[in-house]
Formats: sequence, structure tokens, C-alpha cells
Amino acid sequence: MNQPNQRSLASKTLNWAAIAFLVYLVLVAVGTVSGGFKLASGGSEGAKEIFAFATNPFIALLLGALATALVQSSSTVTSVIVGLVAGGLPINIAIPMIMGANIGTTITNTLVSIGHIRSKEEFRRAFAASTVHDFFNLFAVAIFLPLEIMFGMLEKLASSLSYLFVGDADLSLKSYNFIKPIVKPGVGLVKDALSFLDGKLVGVAMVITGILLILFAVTTLGKLLQKALVGTAKDMLHRAIGRGPVAGITSGAVVTVMVQSSSTTTSLMIPLAGSGVFSTRQIYPFTLGANIGTTITALLAATSITGDAAQVALTIALVHVMFNVFAVALIFGLPFLRELPLKAAEKLAEVGANNKPLALSYVLGAFFVVPGLMMVAVR
Repeated sequence: MNQPNQRSLASKTLNWAAIAFLVYLVLVAVGTVSGGFKLASGGSEGAKEIFAFATNPFIALLLGALATALVQSSSTVTSVIVGLVAGGLPINIAIPMIMGANIGTTITNTLVSIGHIRSKEEFRRAFAASTVHDFFNLFAVAIFLPLEIMFGMLEKLASSLSYLFVGDADLSLKSYNFIKPIVKPGVGLVKDALSFLDGKLVGVAMVITGILLILFAVTTLGKLLQKALVGTAKDMLHRAIGRGPVAGITSGAVVTVMVQSSSTTTSLMIPLAGSGVFSTRQIYPFTLGANIGTTITALLAATSITGDAAQVALTIALVHVMFNVFAVALIFGLPFLRELPLKAAEKLAEVGANNKPLALSYVLGAFFVVPGLMMVAVR
């Protein structure tokens, strides 16, 4: 083996070792958020008091959307939510926050489309391809949030399914959970490092540290996975788009699981749309697959939670999965609903291409200004 090949192999090995470490860091960070939140809040009753302002599901929805838009990563926000739920955050507050994270995550590919703003026609195509994701998620929330408030459908289904994995008696998998002994030393290390603080301040510091670790780990993990897999992801994207909705949805989910970022997956498509290689209609199913694939991070985060909180942590992660799967099945499955996000995106793109300041105002207003003002107003 010649020297260049040896260096390439060493680089790849180092890259995958770093990926493995960052996955471990995500698990430790989620455990740190959960443990810290329990210490800071004094248990579930304290958690309810802390989040009393978000008892309005609309506020919780806006909080999830705004937080995700600010950090530009639904993976980060959903991982934090899993940790908070395990620490005592009421699940009826967490569910709208999860839905809001779906809305906030669409900002990245919308920002990518702004890169085509110099060419009117390119911008129209790119903006339509990016905002179809926005409108799909908005319609999904408009349908499923009222149903969840009235019937608790997602929570009940997810809770029943999670019980199969972490319930009692013969169905319990707790005794087979190898994550706990691996993660516990890392969480303990963080806690010991912050032990110089007094009382509940240790818990607060653990939550902040955990969130920062999640943000760092998820962001870096996405970059390293892109480096390792982006060629494969691009090849899969080119092969799948335009070959029918099932192929598009499936490959969108697989690519997103591979790169651990729906923002990356959807952003890969925008330049192709802007250049006219693919239409918004062809890209649409791939975007929906990305919505499903991004739920893997919350599921991964839930595996770091053990004990009494394990079931509720897995429940909120499964709510994320079911919300996205059911939304795709319903909205894309029914022809009259399927067309609504497409028509809305194409109309907005046409207006935005003719009035570019209006398009920029949409990005700032929809993801930051409106959620912020509405949170203040509703509160």
C-alpha cells in the first residue's frame, strides 16, 4: 500500500472514530440535561412550575419553532426536549414543542435558496423548492396539533408502543440496556466538574452544559458525516429524485439518517432545483423522507435515559416519529391535500421572485419576528 492510500485510510479511520465519540457525547449530553433538570427543578412538580408559561400548547409550539430557527438544528432541539421530558417536563408541553421544531428546521434550506437571489428565475425555482418544506410542516401542525389537544392520539399511541420496550415484567428491556453503564461515567464526570457550585445551581449548570454539548456534538457530527457520506448521499439523491414518490421518500429518509441532519439533506436539493435539474414536484417526496429520517436523533437520545423516566423519554421520541410518518401518509397520501404545499410554495416563490425584499422579510418574519411577537402576545 502506497503512502497516499495509507494516509487516506488513516484519515477515514480517524473520521469514523470521531463520529463514534460524538454519538457517545450526544448520549452523555442528553443524560446531563435530564439529570441537571431533575436537580434544578426538584422533580416533576418543579418542572411543571418552571414550564407553567408554556401550558398553552400554542406557546410551546412557538417556543419549539423559535429555538430550532435560532440554533438551525431540529436534532439539537429534539434531543434537548427528550432530556427535559426525562427530567420532568410534562409531555403535553413537549409534544407541541416537537411539532414546532419541525417548523423551525426548514429555515436552513430557505436560507440556501437566498443564494440564488441574483437570478430571478433561479431564485423562483429554488425558493419554491425550499418553502414547500415550510408549508408541508405548517399544514401538518395545523392538522395534528388540534387532534392531539382534543384526543391525545400521538401520546397514547407512542406511550403504548414505548411500554413494549421499557415496560415491566417479561416485556422489559431495562436489564438489557447497555447504554446506562456506558453513559453514566460521562454524566458523572460533568456533574463532578460542576460540584463547586451550590445546591440547584449544579442542576442549572448541568442543563446549560448539556445543551452546549448537544449543540456542539450534533453540529460537528453532521459535518463529519457529510465528509464521510456526502458523496454517497448525493449519488442516492440523483438516483432517487424523479423515480416516483416511494423512492423519493425512502431515499430522503435514508440519506437523512446517514448524515444525521434534515437541513443538510434538504439543502442538497436546493441548488439542483435552482439550476432546473429537478422540479419542486420531483423534490417534494425527498423532502418528506428527510422529515422522517431526522427523527432518528431523538430516538438515539432516548436510549441514554434509564429508570422510571425511560418510558416517557422514549414516548416523546416516538411521538416525533409518528407525527412525521402520519403527516406524510395523510397529506401526501390524499391528492387534494398533497397539492396544497406545492401550490402555496409556488405562489410564494412567484411573489418573492418579483419582490425580493418581500422574500427576505418572509424568512425573518416567519421564523423569528412573528413567533417571538406571538409568544409575547399570547403569554
